Amino acid sequence: MRNRLLNIVVLLLITTGVQAQVVDSTKIGDDSVHVSISPEKSALEARIDYQSRDSIKFNVKNQIVELFGAAMVDYGTIHLEAGYIRIDFSKYMIYAYGLPDSNGVVQGTPLFKDGDQEFESDTIAYNYESKKGIIQHIFSEQGGGFLHGDRVKKMPDNTILVRNGSFTTCSLHDPHFQIVFGKAKVIPDDKIVTGPVYLEIEGIPTPLVLPFGFFPNKKGRSSGILIPSYGESTNRGFFLQNGGYYFGFSDKIDLAVRGDIYSRGSWALKTQTNYKVRYKYEGSLNVSYAVNIFGERNSTDYQKFNDFFIKWQHIQDPKARPHSRFSANVQAGTSNYNTFNPSSANDYLSSSYSSSISYSTSFLNIFNFTANLNQSQNKQTHVFNLTLPEISLSTSRIYPFRRPGKKRTFIKALDNLTVSYVMNTRNSLNTIDSLLFDEFAWQNFDNGIKHSIPVSLPLKLLKVVTLTNTFSYNERWYFKSIEKHWNNVDSALVTDTMPGFRAAHDFSMSSAFSTKLYTFLSFKHGPISAFRHVLTPSVTFVFRPDFSDQRWGYYQYYLLPGSLTPTRYSVFENAIYGGPPSGKASMMTFALGNNLEMKVRNRKDSITGMKKVVLVDNFTIAASYNAAADSLNWSKVSLSGRTKLFKNLDLRYAALLDPYIVDTSGSNMNQFEWDVNHRLLRQNTGEWGASLNYMFNQASFGKKKNTLPDSLRPKNLGITWNMNFSYTLQYRRDYTANALEPEKLIQTLSFGGEVNFTPHWKVSFMSGYDFVNHDFSYTSLNIHRDMHCWEIVFNWIPTGFRKSYNMTIRVKSTILQDLKLEKKTDWRDYY
Repeated sequence: MRNRLLNIVVLLLITTGVQAQVVDSTKIGDDSVHVSISPEKSALEARIDYQSRDSIKFNVKNQIVELFGAAMVDYGTIHLEAGYIRIDFSKYMIYAYGLPDSNGVVQGTPLFKDGDQEFESDTIAYNYESKKGIIQHIFSEQGGGFLHGDRVKKMPDNTILVRNGSFTTCSLHDPHFQIVFGKAKVIPDDKIVTGPVYLEIEGIPTPLVLPFGFFPNKKGRSSGILIPSYGESTNRGFFLQNGGYYFGFSDKIDLAVRGDIYSRGSWALKTQTNYKVRYKYEGSLNVSYAVNIFGERNSTDYQKFNDFFIKWQHIQDPKARPHSRFSANVQAGTSNYNTFNPSSANDYLSSSYSSSISYSTSFLNIFNFTANLNQSQNKQTHVFNLTLPEISLSTSRIYPFRRPGKKRTFIKALDNLTVSYVMNTRNSLNTIDSLLFDEFAWQNFDNGIKHSIPVSLPLKLLKVVTLTNTFSYNERWYFKSIEKHWNNVDSALVTDTMPGFRAAHDFSMSSAFSTKLYTFLSFKHGPISAFRHVLTPSVTFVFRPDFSDQRWGYYQYYLLPGSLTPTRYSVFENAIYGGPPSGKASMMTFALGNNLEMKVRNRKDSITGMKKVVLVDNFTIAASYNAAADSLNWSKVSLSGRTKLFKNLDLRYAALLDPYIVDTSGSNMNQFEWDVNHRLLRQNTGEWGASLNYMFNQASFGKKKNTLPDSLRPKNLGITWNMNFSYTLQYRRDYTANALEPEKLIQTLSFGGEVNFTPHWKVSFMSGYDFVNHDFSYTSLNIHRDMHCWEIVFNWIPTGFRKSYNMTIRVKSTILQDLKLEKKTDWRDYY
């Protein structure tokens, strides 16, 4: 009833010619008010909503409404909050300011919102007819920054004129720093333009003065100049770095063009674009070119490097095309680019780059198609591998004898027979990065097509033995082959490449038996509850014809001078998919896998009371016997094992043991070690490896977990830290005669961590040590100090090729990112 009465009173106030007494809404009684109205068009264009915590007072005679205590008024796009608000309908004015509390502190200072604009102030006077206003002591957020002003005039188009104000990115009402000006004009969603400005820090004016100020005030992307950083390099002279222009085309795509220039001739050009189409795809493309010059021209130490680098990343939204996918992750360029122009420490430390562009799709519910473009290169060896393209077409497993909804009553095992098809084609080039464009021709590429048709029939014998029978057919298509002959004139073996289509096929059959044997040992008393040993024996038989026989035509011979025995070679030697194998195979392979676990009693486990501990994750012994070979029927025996202890320590072992003796040159002879040296096997190679990775922090050495809720838990105001280290030990021994590296030892330690002394002080570091080469790996120390709207960043690399330091004091906000003080040394000065 009360709200209805208030609405009636306001309706009377917004008309002219009203004659009545002053009414206090808190004292409305039974007396009626006599009103005579002279109708006249109202200035209001929208409904006014209002409320207050304490009271609302109406002055009908003067057409004034006063709201006391947490007052709020909504009119169109305007929202106003204040301790006191007065609406004068006769003058179309709204006044607002705060009210002092019992201690004399002003509460409820006005908060004014008009569309996207929002600001706080001490007093507001606003004309809702002309949409002009006068605001005293404004505080407003503008495009990520904060605007202060002693006196502000708001115009009908929402433009703001400011007198005696400042602009800052500090969110405090009393900012740590500000750019002070006498006059300014704020154009919403565009820019802030000022007269002469100077920088003030902690209330102290600085001599940094400019004739005018220009601040972007546009939401989203906007084009503009990228201010370069400046400095001096001992080797390359004075420089300007990362200066350029940013093009904010739209929310879907942008472009940044940056450049570096040095007084001694070095320069670089870098472009970066980002693109995104919602629910379809997104990505980025970086293309860089640099010319790095070291030393004086015409001097012995003069060096010039022309380098480039390309980065492209493209990600497709899985919902865009559920049955197909396109992705790209490209990193390619010259090997020296990230040596002299790295964008991060990871770029500098990477020893190789790889790229992949792939497209995959499926169709007809059975076929899968994949096309890839791959590239890899090594920074140290400069080896460059390019695959352009690699295509694969495959089918899912086909069960030709299965009939949906019907069970076979005769030879049920045929239901499990599967057939599939795989086609692979590849076109590759292996070269050096500096010769890439010189050798980029069809005749220098290795290419071929391979078809594979595997047929498999798994069977279950006695419910515990698995028998898998497989027939595999392979067909290879090549567009060139080789011929070898001895050239008497040059006294050299000549290999000729013969163009033309050649096909080669091979096939093989195999049967594999496997099962599992379990051994348990239980204890009723003591900490150990049980041991479990799992044996996985397997026997595989493989048959393959001798495809080096002359009837197949895949192998040829050449005769060396002085030799009575011709030398055999494959016409598909070094082909991309190889050629059919030589030699008849009637081979049987034996393997025995071992896994050892134990269960210990664990009081912490309230459900089972047990804890499983893996003692040996896997230990496998394998060997094979080829009945079709005329000698050396047994292969070498291989041993391999691995396990993990204490969750962080990995142990590995591998060895090759030879059952045959060798001559003085290291070649095997058809005599067993047992017959000559009275031992079963002779060790060929052995390798041990251990790696330990561990992470810990202050909680690792603290008390038991606090079960109190967050509201009652005391806040940790002390030092927080975390550390990690990784230790690797690998030893390899080669016992064969004429071994190039009889012993090899790798022993490294890498470590890093972070210490937060306070919520605003952070120190991080990383380093490592090579115990074999007695040298430290890449080492860096970083210190960060958060000063609310400023930050101090210190980076120090004490040793190595990138030895340098960099200390920067800067504004955190990207709007004023060029307001900084920087002192650094260029690591390229030590080159």
